[in-house]
Amino acid sequence: MSKGVLLFANNNSQVDYIKQACFLAKQIKKHLKVPVSLVTSDRKRVTDFYPYELFDKIIEQRSKNKFSKRYNDGALSHKKLEFNNDLRPLAYQLTPYETTLILDTDYIICNDLFKGVFNTTKDILLYKDSTDITLHRKFTEFKRISDTSIDFYWATCVVFKKTEFTKMFFELIEHIRQEWNHYANLYQLNTRIYRNDYSFSIAVDMLKSEKIGLMPGTMLYSTDKDVLFKMEDDTLKFLVEKKDRLGQYTAVYTHKQNVHVMNKFSLNRMIGDM
Repeated sequence: MSKGVLLFANNNSQVDYIKQACFLAKQIKKHLKVPVSLVTSDRKRVTDFYPYELFDKIIEQRSKNKFSKRYNDGALSHKKLEFNNDLRPLAYQLTPYETTLILDTDYIICNDLFKGVFNTTKDILLYKDSTDITLHRKFTEFKRISDTSIDFYWATCVVFKKTEFTKMFFELIEHIRQEWNHYANLYQLNTRIYRNDYSFSIAVDMLKSEKIGLMPGTMLYSTDKDVLFKMEDDTLKFLVEKKDRLGQYTAVYTHKQNVHVMNKFSLNRMIGDM
C-alpha cells in the first residue's frame, strides 16, 4: 500500500510557502523517510526556481480564493495579505497515495513520531488537543471554534486512507467551503474568512464517527506573535511574547519536537539562512 505526505503551497506577495514546503520535505525525508508530493497553482515556478527533485510528484491545481487576512510578524509588525487555502478539501482527489499525511508547510518535523500513523486502523486522524510551546499560555480559540460552539480540530496535520468514508468526509468539507457563509452563521463563527480548521471541525461534529481518531501526542504550536530566531539540528529557538507586555519577549527552545510555527515571516527568514 502506497504512503506519503501531501503539502499545499501557493505563494502570496510576501510569504514563500513553496520555500517552506521544500524545507519541510527535507525534514520529512530525514525523519519519516516517505515520499512527498506538492500541490501548487504554479508548477512551472516550482520547477524553475526551487529544488523540485525533493517532491515525488508536483500536482498543479488552481486556487480560486479571494480572501486576505492579517499576518503577524511578532507582536509589533503585521501585514494584510492574500490567503490561499481552498485546495485542502480536494486532498482526497489529488493525493497519489493510498494513505496520506497532510501537513501545513509551517509545521516543522523534528522527530519520527508520525512514522506509525500510516499503519492506523482508523480512516482519518486529526489533532484535537494542543499546547503552546511555553506550556503555560492558554489560547481559548484552539479549544472551540467559537465560545458557544463545537470542539476545535486542527487541519494542520491530517492522516487519511482512501476509503468510501474519507471520500464522503472530504466531499462534506468541500460542501462546507462552498456554503461557508451558511455554516459560519450556523456555528456562530466570528469570521467570514474560510478556515480549514473550522470546516474539518464541523465535518467531525456532523459525522460523529468512530472511523475518526486522534493523531499521536499533542499539537505543539507557537503563535504568529512569537519569533523563531534559530534552527539547528532539530532545535528551534523562539522569542515568545510576554503576557500583557507588548513587544517584550522571553527565550524558549524546543528540541526534537514537532512544532506548528505560525509566524511565517520568521520561519522564512530562518530557512533562508540555512
